[in-house]
Amino acid sequence: MSERAHPATLWLSDDGFEVIAEREGCRLQAYLDSRGILTIGIGHTSAAGEPEVHEGMTITQKQADEIFRRDAARFRQECLGLVKVPVHQHEFDALASFIFNLGATQFRNSTALKRLNNRDYEGCAEAMLWWDKPPEIRSRRRGEVEQFRHARYESRIT
Repeated sequence: MSERAHPATLWLSDDGFEVIAEREGCRLQAYLDSRGILTIGIGHTSAAGEPEVHEGMTITQKQADEIFRRDAARFRQECLGLVKVPVHQHEFDALASFIFNLGATQFRNSTALKRLNNRDYEGCAEAMLWWDKPPEIRSRRRGEVEQFRHARYESRIT
């Protein structure tokens, strides 16, 4: 395995994009997610920026992919502002997935980030598993942690 690199030198890999898309799924018509938040495409909400999601909204697959790329770029920037230690590509990709799902505000105040920035990589992975609500998120979280720990890009682990 290659050495860890400063996050500023990393971009979300193709495998990272693919696994986040699998974890999120894609719906071309606006729907309420498990927390009651209007969502469209590949996990896009109004909180992530344009376009604003509204009831009855529909998009094409091409639009969903474009929105996802913009959202992923934004989450990369947020990750760069928070992660202060070197990471492997698979760790960066797993963190991007985690932040994409959790939100940068939640991650900013998390034990996972505190441990990571103290170079406690295993402690970070352990703390990521604490974000296990609603219950249907648990298999995704296990997938992200497996990816973080062992570079296995599985969307979900039961």
